[in-house]
Amino acid sequence: MTPEPTFADVLQARRVLEQHLTRTPFYESVSIGKRLGLRLFIKYESHQPVGAFKVRGNINKVLSMDREERLRGAVTASMGNHGQGLCYAARLADVQAVVVMPEKANPDKVEAMQNLGGEVLFFGDGFDEADAKARELESDKGFMYFHAADDPWIIAGHGTIGLEMLEDVPDLDVLVVPVGAGGLISGVALAAKSMKPDIEIIGVQAKECAPYHASRLEGKRVEAPSAATFAEGLASRVPTPLPFAMIDRYVDDLIVATEEEMRQAIVLLLEKTHSVAEGAGAAGTAGVVKLADRLAGRTVGTILSGANLPRDVLQRALTDPEPW
Repeated sequence: MTPEPTFADVLQARRVLEQHLTRTPFYESVSIGKRLGLRLFIKYESHQPVGAFKVRGNINKVLSMDREERLRGAVTASMGNHGQGLCYAARLADVQAVVVMPEKANPDKVEAMQNLGGEVLFFGDGFDEADAKARELESDKGFMYFHAADDPWIIAGHGTIGLEMLEDVPDLDVLVVPVGAGGLISGVALAAKSMKPDIEIIGVQAKECAPYHASRLEGKRVEAPSAATFAEGLASRVPTPLPFAMIDRYVDDLIVATEEEMRQAIVLLLEKTHSVAEGAGAAGTAGVVKLADRLAGRTVGTILSGANLPRDVLQRALTDPEPW
């Protein structure tokens, strides 16, 4: 595969994934659409075996590994969903998987990885420290390192989401996509723009951790000063080269959502679609709500990218009267 994936790579990834994953639903939410004055379709990646889209790219990459690479095993750093995706994929190919997580990691996601046969190591206060440790293990132990986004196999796998969305609803005008490390929107935008060049792609970052948004304003890669967002799937401070280049090429606009806007989107999705979304999983919907006037009368697609929401955060989302 070339350093930057192509639409042909997305099509090949689909041939791999359809042997292991069931196509996720892409339903219209008439209730939310009517409230906002548009047609809204939601892609339920929360229906994946690990409750999030990350399994797509990881299966695509793990199954691309040759025998020698599989024997080396795989290591990554993760806030949760990417690590679960790797553990699920590694189990398919009998590959050892090691996931480095911050010491205050989501316990539900830790348990899920361990149940899938992965080894979880704790290191540091945040993702960057955990990632440095994962790269150290790559060097010292010979593991294959899996980045959550800066990898053509990962991006091509995630691109199958955009492929399915346009196949199911060809008249989509706009896609509004959560942006954390950048692998999801890179793949979705590649597939969508290849199928329908005039489709508009809008990315949504957490206001408290928006490196790609800041990078677009500056015209160069800019790190976020912190990752202080409850939407842990969006808490990636450092924009990496491959997603940065693809977002620059394929994504029409980047916006930010506040913590309160994402909290309200969690509640809206629960009320109107009867679906649980974690903070990152609700970010796309938060973006659609924020841009309702701009998107009025159009056919919009977004992605409920993950549903691994801790119980205490859900309870707070439903009962906390104070803005987040």
